[in-house]
Amino acid sequence: MRTAIIHDWLVTYAGAERVLEQMLYIFPDADIYSTVDYIPQGQRGFLLDKPVQTTFIQRFPFAEKKYRSYLPLMPLAIEQLDLSGYDLVISSSHAVAKGVLTGPDQMHICLCYSPIRYAWDLQHQYLKESGLDKGLKGWLAKAILHYMRLWDSRTANGVDCFIAISDFIARRIWKTYRRDAAVIYPPVDVDTFNFYETKEDYFLTASRMVPYKRMDLIVEAFKSMPDKRLVVIGDGPEFDKVAAKAGENVVIMGYQPTEVLKEYMQKARAFIFAAEEDFGITPLEAQACGTPVIAYGKGGVSETIIGLDGENPTGIFFPEQSVSAIVDAVDLFELEKERIRPGACRNNAMRFAPNVFRQKFSEFVDQYI
Repeated sequence: MRTAIIHDWLVTYAGAERVLEQMLYIFPDADIYSTVDYIPQGQRGFLLDKPVQTTFIQRFPFAEKKYRSYLPLMPLAIEQLDLSGYDLVISSSHAVAKGVLTGPDQMHICLCYSPIRYAWDLQHQYLKESGLDKGLKGWLAKAILHYMRLWDSRTANGVDCFIAISDFIARRIWKTYRRDAAVIYPPVDVDTFNFYETKEDYFLTASRMVPYKRMDLIVEAFKSMPDKRLVVIGDGPEFDKVAAKAGENVVIMGYQPTEVLKEYMQKARAFIFAAEEDFGITPLEAQACGTPVIAYGKGGVSETIIGLDGENPTGIFFPEQSVSAIVDAVDLFELEKERIRPGACRNNAMRFAPNVFRQKFSEFVDQYI
């Protein structure tokens, strides 16, 4: 059986690419397609060093850095890929990959990280953060996103089976496409995060500093709790804004290598997370270290952290993205911390190990081939 895997774009090794890597372990003979491929030699191990067939966008000026600027052309580009010779087509999609054309005798399974976020329920937030909520450019952006929604809805009909990365995304798929989706949680490389039971006297937050991560709220909350120490790891466009809100008890470390992040994560009293994520890998990495998580209780993390109302809790949820809610959650953690055991955190994280993903994904595909 000939198999093709189509991925939106290949420019880095991040969460979606880790899923693609596990797919290739299951289907090592699969051919890979993508709109663009700019993964350098020497970093292509997760692709099994296989060649990638790309679209005409690969040859466009400045596409290596500005590939997202060609988003309006990506539906056309993805439809030009000829996958008619394959029995099984797997799309790894958060944007356009699921729009590849397939025939009635081909099985098309889409692992959907999310319907196109910036075209659907997050459109207004995206436009505002990009400065495209008004003016001529704003109207042009809105027209393009309207076109993307029409195309995205139509191409959902070409998918035989949807897989969502969380119940949260399954609900978004139903809302957007009116299609049911099985849920298979993505793989987290938990074995590379060492379990550490002895904790030191600081809290940790770590993320790329972009608006929706709400790192500013976390820093501001700890500024109002001068008796508690916070370590902040990460960089990004909001770095200066976040740093300006830090008090003397907040240490802003900026970008740090992975090994440094792991060391701080292992020894932190708790990891603080204020974003609404589709899944949320970092809170699971913290739990793999035996570190509890204090998180905004919406989105995928509500499925990957066990709250105080569950058996063997691994963290605490706060109900809204606000300074006061974070402060209240930290206070509650101080009262209930003895109930949250490092071993329970580690055991919970192991449910998301790569071998679990491979087993469940293989079993799902086997139902249809």
